[in-house]
Amino acid sequence: MELNVLCLYPNIMDLYGDNGNLEILKYRLNKRGINMNIDTYTIGDGSLNLSDYDLIFMGGGSDKEQKLVAKDLIKYKDKIKHSINSGAFYLLICGAYQLFGKYYIDSENNKIEGLGIFDYYTKSSTNKQKRCIGNIILETDITGKNIKIVGFENHGGQTENVDSPFAKVLYGNGNKFLSEYEGYYNKNVLGTYLHGPLLSKNPELADYIIKYCLENKYNKKINLTKLDDKFEEIAKNEILNKYLNKESKV
Repeated sequence: MELNVLCLYPNIMDLYGDNGNLEILKYRLNKRGINMNIDTYTIGDGSLNLSDYDLIFMGGGSDKEQKLVAKDLIKYKDKIKHSINSGAFYLLICGAYQLFGKYYIDSENNKIEGLGIFDYYTKSSTNKQKRCIGNIILETDITGKNIKIVGFENHGGQTENVDSPFAKVLYGNGNKFLSEYEGYYNKNVLGTYLHGPLLSKNPELADYIIKYCLENKYNKKINLTKLDDKFEEIAKNEILNKYLNKESKV
């Protein structure tokens, strides 16, 4: 078995080492004897082909990078919609998450048109010093059981009109200042503000994505070999114990 993965704009959209999420997926697949092939696409590479990929990843970037990428990405809107409808999994971090919505208005009130694939939209705080920044703890049941997700958020953008959030916020901000929910999720699209990289701190989520992609590709039930995640569990519990004991969300 193998998975084919495409990383979009790795030289532009890699804020806080977001591309490390792919290294986590590759490591966990290789430990199970499964290959992961990673291709990349960026501006100037020619036509974007999405039909051969089981997972498409895109990381975050500043306003400048988002404006640059948006002009290129919009050319492939129909291909991206077809890819999503065909079942490919999309993992979108921060700026990438924003660009799949209707639009993003930056801190200087410039409007960056998004793909409009989903109905949410984002407006940045006009005060560049006021950001949703710091550790964040979430709770979600997308894996089929209730799990907690830990990570780090750093965004001025305030995302509204999310009809299908990724998780409930237990500590931190989320989609906007003091939001009850974080991110966007449907069956095969996960958009989130969590940097870190996200999957290094949350092996259950990494395995959920792996399992989905394998089952979607091979059209059969996949039982993943359990890996030794003792170190990750200890680290996560330290974070949970430290921040969930605080009285307020932030």
